[in-house]
Parts: sequence; structure tokens; C-alpha cells
Amino acid sequence: MQHSSHILMIKPVCFDFNTETAVNNSFQVQSNDETLQEKAAAEFDHFTNLLLDNGIELTIVHDTPEPHTPDSVFPNNWISFHSNGTICLYPMFAVNRRQERKQQVLDRINEQFKVAGMIDLTGYENNGLFLEGTGSMVLDRDHAIAYACLSPRTNAIVLDDWCKRFGYRAVRFTATDAKGIAIYHTNVMMCVADVYAVICLESIASKTEKQQVVQALQSSGKEIIDISFEQMNRFAGNMLQVHNKYGQHFLVMSSQAFHSLTKEQLQKLESFNPILHADITTIETNGGGSARCMMAEVFLPTKS
Repeated sequence: MQHSSHILMIKPVCFDFNTETAVNNSFQVQSNDETLQEKAAAEFDHFTNLLLDNGIELTIVHDTPEPHTPDSVFPNNWISFHSNGTICLYPMFAVNRRQERKQQVLDRINEQFKVAGMIDLTGYENNGLFLEGTGSMVLDRDHAIAYACLSPRTNAIVLDDWCKRFGYRAVRFTATDAKGIAIYHTNVMMCVADVYAVICLESIASKTEKQQVVQALQSSGKEIIDISFEQMNRFAGNMLQVHNKYGQHFLVMSSQAFHSLTKEQLQKLESFNPILHADITTIETNGGGSARCMMAEVFLPTKS
């Protein structure tokens, strides 16, 4: 299935602006606010309560103060969970983000789910090669396609290795923002759902690459909702389709992303499924990631 009903989320305890990731994340804006952690924690609680109130199942793990992991609220970059029982660990660009791979998270997953094995790609870090999970790759699980805009955090060699191991076809391209700066993660410029896709097509400068992406989306039955640079900058590409324990589908995004969309875009998206959105401005501004980044989908079989 394209989307999951169970999500792993990490509650931050030391949320902060991460200088190590800011070197190639143009979405980050540093703040001098001394209450960042308090605001981020409140936003996290509001967001998770919204999901729980709508029947979406969550595993919430509280981060630990040590080692200091300011971006722990974005677990989808370092781990992914697959329906065949496999867990995959990913090579991370920032050294302090590698410390997010904490045993307590794996222990919680092992308590609830059947884990058949683990694929560990973190050794690529030794060679300066990175692939940051479902931030680097936007997956069409139904059609085994991995969309990936290449960047310092998304390396073609690691991408091809991942695709070979999981039986996916890579659709790779380059994407930049309005200033020509490489987009650090694919999931800030596109979202793939079951029968539709949200994408900032103008971020793909190459006509050939743009055509390849559009063709792959259309041939797999996706209706394309195109967003602008301005909407992308407000995280309108950073969305995730989920379903709840009753089988109802939702599209989850931030309130900033929601309010950036036009009436026509909202009508189109809501014709597919209801939209859930939460105000996570502090997390978005200082962390440079949004709602999708905060959710790691769990497709593992559950323990009875």
C-alpha cells in the first residue's frame, strides 16, 4: 500500500537551529528565541494530538538530552520501515544527525513490530556519500519508483544501491529553488500519494528531466497538482498521505503549507481526501523541515 496507518514520531527535548545542516538547507532561518524547545514541544504535542484525534496510530518516542540531536524531530531521514519486515538505516550528511540513530528508538519498534532484518547503509558516510531516507527519496510504493533530486545529501551511487536492494526504479533529476540553489531534499518539492502527486515542476530546470518525471507520474496513474516556488518555500511540497485505523485517507501538512494553497488546489486535494494541518512554524523555520519530515511511516507487520 502507498500509505501507512502507523507513524513513528520523535518528541524533541533539545530542539535548536542546526548549524551543521544549515550549510545546504536554505529553508532554515536562525532565531535568537531562547524558548525554541518549549515552542517546538508544544507544536509537536498539538500536531500529534491532531493525528491521534483522527484515528492515526502513532509510536511516540521522547528524545534524550544526550547526545545532543537538535533535528531529532525529523526521523524519516535516518530510518525507514518496510512491509517485508526490513528496517533500513541511512547515511546522514551532518555528523550530529548521525547520533539520532538511538537504540531506544529501535527497541520501541522491536517491542511493537515484527522485524525480519536490517539493511545498514551508514557505511557510506565513511566515503562522504549520503542518502537521507524518505527525505532524499519520495517513494511510489505501489509502482516501486523512487523519485530523487540529486544533492549533497542524495548521492546517485547510494540511491542505486538502495533501489537494487528494494527492487525499485530510480527517477533521478536535479531541482533548485528560485535562486538556483540546489534543493536539499526531494520531499520539500514533491509528494506522491495513491492517485495524485503534488510537485513544484518549475524547480526542475532541465526540460528532459522534467518530462521524465511527469511521464513517470502520469504513467503510474497520478494526477499532478503543480505548485509554485513560493508555495514550495512555504512547505506545500512537504506533505504525506496516511490512513487511519478505520481506513480513511488523509493528506497531512503544516498550516503554513495549507494557507499557501489556492482555493482550486485545495478543492482538488480535498476531492481525494480530507486535509489535516497543524501550526508547526517554530519547527519549520529553525529546522528547515515540515510535517512530512516529522513522520516516519511504519509498514512493518505488528506483533499479535
